[in-house]
Amino acid sequence: MAEILEAAMVISFGVSWPTSIIKSYRARTAKGKSLLFLCFIFFGYICGIAAKIITGNITYVFAFYVLNLLMVGADIALYFRNRRLDAAAEKDAE
Repeated sequence: MAEILEAAMVISFGVSWPTSIIKSYRARTAKGKSLLFLCFIFFGYICGIAAKIITGNITYVFAFYVLNLLMVGADIALYFRNRRLDAAAEKDAE
């Protein structure tokens, strides 16, 4: 039962990341995004993955941790892309 609840938690968190990634991609701006927040979430997933590996409790839930980590990583990459776009737009506005 605990594994099912853990999977529900990780899946629930994971449902929001595709929406955030699409929004970041389409917005083409880093305004309104918090890099610190994204980095804390990224770190949290790394800790969850490490805990699974250390305890040897690698089940199907592990795949959701990895998938969520990749999606947060993609959102972080888009943050830096959008920051470059913001800088270019400011330079063009001068």
